[in-house]
Amino acid sequence: MLSAYLGKMNISNIVLEKGAEITTDPRGIALDEDGIRLLQGAGLYSSVYSEIGTCMHIFKFIGGKDPVLDKRAFIEMDYGTTEGGTGHVGFICHKQPALEKCLRDAMASSKYCDLRSGCEVTSLSEDDQGTLCHYRDATGQERQIRSRFFIGADGKTGFTRKQYLEPRGILMEQAHQSFYEETWVALNWKISLPNEKTHPDFPLWRLGYTPEQVYDLFFPSNFRFICNPNRPSVCGRFGLPSDRLWRFEFVVQKGEDGDEMAKPEMIKKVVFPYITHPGKRYGIPQDIVFPDDCIQVLRSRPFRFSARSCNRWSDGRVVLCGDAAHVFPPFGGQGIASGFRDAVSLAWRLALLCRVQAKDSGFHKQVLKAWYEERKQQLEKSLASTIENGKFVTEGNPLKIFVRNVYLWFVQLVPSWRHELSLGRRKEGLVRYEHSSGMPFIPEYNGGLCLPQVYCRSMGSSNTEVCFTDDVIFGPGKSGLFQLLVYVKTSEEISSAREIALDIDDLSHGEILASEATFLVEDISCAPCKVGHEVFRLASGEEFAQSQLCTNRPRPAFYDPLCLGKALKGRRFTIVRPDRFIFASCDSREDLGKIARAAASQLRG
Repeated sequence: MLSAYLGKMNISNIVLEKGAEITTDPRGIALDEDGIRLLQGAGLYSSVYSEIGTCMHIFKFIGGKDPVLDKRAFIEMDYGTTEGGTGHVGFICHKQPALEKCLRDAMASSKYCDLRSGCEVTSLSEDDQGTLCHYRDATGQERQIRSRFFIGADGKTGFTRKQYLEPRGILMEQAHQSFYEETWVALNWKISLPNEKTHPDFPLWRLGYTPEQVYDLFFPSNFRFICNPNRPSVCGRFGLPSDRLWRFEFVVQKGEDGDEMAKPEMIKKVVFPYITHPGKRYGIPQDIVFPDDCIQVLRSRPFRFSARSCNRWSDGRVVLCGDAAHVFPPFGGQGIASGFRDAVSLAWRLALLCRVQAKDSGFHKQVLKAWYEERKQQLEKSLASTIENGKFVTEGNPLKIFVRNVYLWFVQLVPSWRHELSLGRRKEGLVRYEHSSGMPFIPEYNGGLCLPQVYCRSMGSSNTEVCFTDDVIFGPGKSGLFQLLVYVKTSEEISSAREIALDIDDLSHGEILASEATFLVEDISCAPCKVGHEVFRLASGEEFAQSQLCTNRPRPAFYDPLCLGKALKGRRFTIVRPDRFIFASCDSREDLGKIARAAASQLRG
């Protein structure tokens, strides 16, 4: 993701990948709406629902000790709606090899990205001008690369932190006091459908069930968090529906060995009861087990999960990104998404640092420190919601379980409370950073808030396609790192707002261009008119539902086209950073001058 965004910013970069090919092991399987939005920014939206994954819809939390997947949930969270402020559903369940392939395709489309597979870093050094990396290529030859910066996106056991930065005092520390560390087993299955020819003795054929219905019975849709106090587990489908992939994760209890629990004989004991149905459910004497010869095991291995973050994410010109800087427990689907956020937030800063010839190293240290201090704030919010989910799943105290269930039953009697509960962590809204020294935004001008994304259409014609606002604000051909968004209530305000916006070139010393500004009209009902290609109006949820952008995904339930205007608090002029955070918003020519000059100061170092 980092390479793809650097490529879009015309920054040459080389990726040294240890693997010879794309991994075939589907490790991470959940990606939240931020992650979907950032894939969209990399130009991959058309692949999200056609190659990468499927909307996860409902998260079902089920209790009890009996191995039954279709029991009534004590709480459901609906992540198929579009009310998180990004224009996307809350989560997709993806197939990681497909996700990686699409990201590599995005890199390959840029002349600035160079992927070198089968390479292993052997040493690293740096000076005031840059870094020197020695590595062994796919043929075994020793090579070296001189670069301005070196980014370690090589995981929690990778070379960058373990071999280079830990001796310099960068350590992975406990990120949250209330979270315990545990070992779980992660199991991935690929399911093939039995039928009357391959399995003539399977008893459900006589009752009229089809192969697809059998699959749905034993591997139901929607993810399940199994809050079994004896053996907490999580399971559900992932990837495209045609992939028929299923994930099951379960805790390794005290006294058990993770490697032993991942072996087939233990999987039979722990997991197969969940795909065994009592015969009385169908009016027959014997229990029914899904045929094990229709199950291909893609992964069965233990993993240690924890909540940890490095004390610092950079030292000099060497930076940690993603799992190399922090690790997440699995309950919130935040591992890959957090790495994506790191990458996109880091990309524009690296682009800035590669363009600015600073007089000393102090500037890049300040920029990188502000980057990871911002990211740590969002990391803490994501971690808090992940821990909350984890407590639901792993709670073992009978009294606490009883109190929890009674409370949730009572809350769900009130429709508005039930809906808020169903939002899960999305009820907190988009992230707003707290400002500290060096952070590139102006808090008193609404800076630090993640800019909501809505749908829009060009004002130039009634036949134009629906677009995401990110795609017009950061559209192709735009060279400025920061962009100007002009938000007006009606088309009558365009002329006066444009007159003020024309000054942005001089006010920002050419760092923000009036020719690249995007105008957005709030009035959905306004008629097409000749106002310029850069002018758009808000689009309704129904317009989006009828567009190609809604193919293979749910209609935008609970979509609020006015959420962007509400976030801007009525201010017409907003300078937006490439990571979709607001630098500053204002409403007057005088204030536009102030924030434009401040932005120019940031962008010029």
